[in-house]
Amino acid sequence: MSVFIDGLSWALLILGGFICVSGGIGMHRFPDFFSRMHAASVTDTLGGTLVLFGLMLQTDGQYLVLVKLILVLLFILLTSPTGSHALAKAALHGGLRPKLGSQQDKQDADVLNNFGRANASETDKNKE
Repeated sequence: MSVFIDGLSWALLILGGFICVSGGIGMHRFPDFFSRMHAASVTDTLGGTLVLFGLMLQTDGQYLVLVKLILVLLFILLTSPTGSHALAKAALHGGLRPKLGSQQDKQDADVLNNFGRANASETDKNKE
């Protein structure tokens, strides 16, 4: 059973490392900010999770180490998506717009162009 757990642990470690490296390559290859940020955040969360699961299998009854790894995992699962969401929202509010594909609907483009802006009629209703 120990050989199986060691093999599974190493498989998770190698797969997590591969996913993290592919995310780094994706950050250099993708064309715009939003796709690069998506590649970084998704692969960071998944790769880190797989690496931590692989390390958890290597603890061999050291429960304090296991608890610390679980806390690190929870921290990564909570902060990585939150941070990438905040970064994307700040970029949108700062005026950076995602590149639209050729199949994109004009209505979707209007939604992106008016993001965070209220219509004049809506602001008049709020003043009353």
